Amino acid sequence: MEYSSRPTWAEIDLSALRHNLQQALNCCPTKQRLLAVVKADAYGHGAIQVTKALQASGVSDFAVATLEEAIALRQAGIVDNLLVLGGCFPGQEEALLHYDLTPTVFDADTAQRLNCEALRQQRQLKVHLKVDSGMGRVGFLPDQLREFLPSVRQLAGLQITGFMSHLACADELNSPVTAEQLTQFRKMLQMVHSAGIVPVDVHLNNSAGLSSKQCPECTMSRPGIMLYGGLPGASFANLLDLKPVMHLRSNIAQVRQLPAGSGISYGHRYHTETSRQVAVLAIGYADGYNRLFSNCGQGILHGELVQQVGTVCMDWTMFDVNAVTKAQVGDCVTLLGTADGITITADQLAEQLGTISYEIFCRIGARVPRRYI
Repeated sequence: MEYSSRPTWAEIDLSALRHNLQQALNCCPTKQRLLAVVKADAYGHGAIQVTKALQASGVSDFAVATLEEAIALRQAGIVDNLLVLGGCFPGQEEALLHYDLTPTVFDADTAQRLNCEALRQQRQLKVHLKVDSGMGRVGFLPDQLREFLPSVRQLAGLQITGFMSHLACADELNSPVTAEQLTQFRKMLQMVHSAGIVPVDVHLNNSAGLSSKQCPECTMSRPGIMLYGGLPGASFANLLDLKPVMHLRSNIAQVRQLPAGSGISYGHRYHTETSRQVAVLAIGYADGYNRLFSNCGQGILHGELVQQVGTVCMDWTMFDVNAVTKAQVGDCVTLLGTADGITITADQLAEQLGTISYEIFCRIGARVPRRYI
């Protein structure tokens, strides 16, 4: 595989991915299968390569968010089960059947549209019913499900193979909301069973739910963030042995010796107090290195933590490397991940910005080439 010659890249460690997969398997209740979530380009890690690596480790069920994400995997030769979590928007019915995809269905109108297209093609389409057990987002509410179920027998073009919901607060250990959701989920599952429908795939647990061993009634679990080395929540720091999969690195493009009192970058929000050696990297917020890291970000260079200085630009970022002996053009600075025994985790960066590791990963832009090791 050829790589871009750009001096900024995201290194994707597939051995770490396999390690994290094993952690998910260790958490998974007996006889449950894993439904690996590879949406949003596998959280920025590269959906095709990540899916193939997980396939090689025995995973055969995958979930994406959109039809387009699913088609990209099909065109890359992925023939395993693909669940489209984002459902089916009008006009997508034919493509879902053509590419043998499994959409989630969370309203009666979508079920009718999919049924009509399946009957037109004289086929049956597998679908997963999604219910709202307390997330407050999408899905059949209890009364809506009760009203919908009697019509299911008339939908000859659909085969309901799955039943699912999503946890809102599982990242908070022992949350009463999770307990309430579990109770509601079980009640709604019983409604489905009472209607004569017995889905093979029953799933509720995300990474947080999986690692806290919720809902033994489920036949599948849906790990996402933990596969990529991100904690489902701060409470899980001592419960999971995860390794970072993504390492964001950039080679020094220029080293500059700036005199005392020099202003750096837009707005001169940083001034050198003494003569300082400053390294310039060809990475900026257009690559996903957030502008909010201005004057508070860090990098790893030759086994030392170095401080980001000045406003992060669209394409450039500066670091004070005065304390690093012989810092020179071409030296590698790690902004996320591990180098020389030091790790900057996505969770640490997320805490700095008041966000979550999911966003840190997903913001690493498409113009940053991925290198798989």
